[in-house]
Amino acid sequence: MNNKVIIISGPTAVGKSAVAIELAKQIGGEIINCDSVQLYKYMDIGSAKPTAEEMEAVPHHLFGIVEPDYDITVATYQKLALTVIDNILSRGKTPIVVGGTGLYLNSIVYDMDFGGPQDRVSEESIARRKELEEMADKMGGEYMHAYLEGIDPEAAARIHPNNIRKLVRAIEAFESGEGIKSMDKIKLNTKYDFDFYVLNMDRELLYNKINRRCIMLVKAGLFNEVKGLLDRGYSMENSSMKAIGYKEIVEYFNGKCDQRTAVENMMKNTRRFAKRQQTWFKRYDFAKWINVEQEDTIGTVLDKMKNA
Repeated sequence: MNNKVIIISGPTAVGKSAVAIELAKQIGGEIINCDSVQLYKYMDIGSAKPTAEEMEAVPHHLFGIVEPDYDITVATYQKLALTVIDNILSRGKTPIVVGGTGLYLNSIVYDMDFGGPQDRVSEESIARRKELEEMADKMGGEYMHAYLEGIDPEAAARIHPNNIRKLVRAIEAFESGEGIKSMDKIKLNTKYDFDFYVLNMDRELLYNKINRRCIMLVKAGLFNEVKGLLDRGYSMENSSMKAIGYKEIVEYFNGKCDQRTAVENMMKNTRRFAKRQQTWFKRYDFAKWINVEQEDTIGTVLDKMKNA
């Protein structure tokens, strides 16, 4: 049975979705979401989710499947994604995994175990856990991720900044001497034949694209989308609302800044996230890096992928 799985990843705003949709049209592929925010319902604009027309053009999977107050684990995502991959392959189609959430990518391409000693808590660690959780409430996920990155870069590379629970557990694990298994000890998932592409772009060009896209999302109604989420009862208590593009607008509605500052913060945080993503993807030494130039069309990028 054919077991080819294509992965198109890269930093935010590099153009992954457009390339994937065109490729899917050409080869009879079906797209699987690998973006943590695009999993949520009602979070369409801020996550740059494919439009209804794009989803009608080719089959899309794992988009808008859970409520924003549901904290989906990586283990759950792994189970869903691998089930969808197997279903697509069984119908003679090609799965195309698209997105830039690093830990979700790891859960597909590596044979990963998400349990372990760090999930078991001794009595002595309860006070420290409470202290770390209070730190996270005060400082936020980005701060906690940077803190973990400083003491255990391998663990930080596997955990999304929005996943406060995992960040706290990983810091606990490091402090207790129970480190998370190193990436070089994790084997590739040999069930599938992966074609892994990382679309990349000159940093200045990418940052300009990010700034333009943030403005485009605002014009498309991002503030109204966030207001609608708040009206539904969602808040910063939900990890989904801590995502870049949402938390900055929530701060505006909470009276912490004006609209212009909220948008500027969204641009700044997105640029920082893209920089972290570019560093993250370097760990995939089996991936083919595709440099996207300013003048490249979708067809040009596809040609580069075919020739890689």
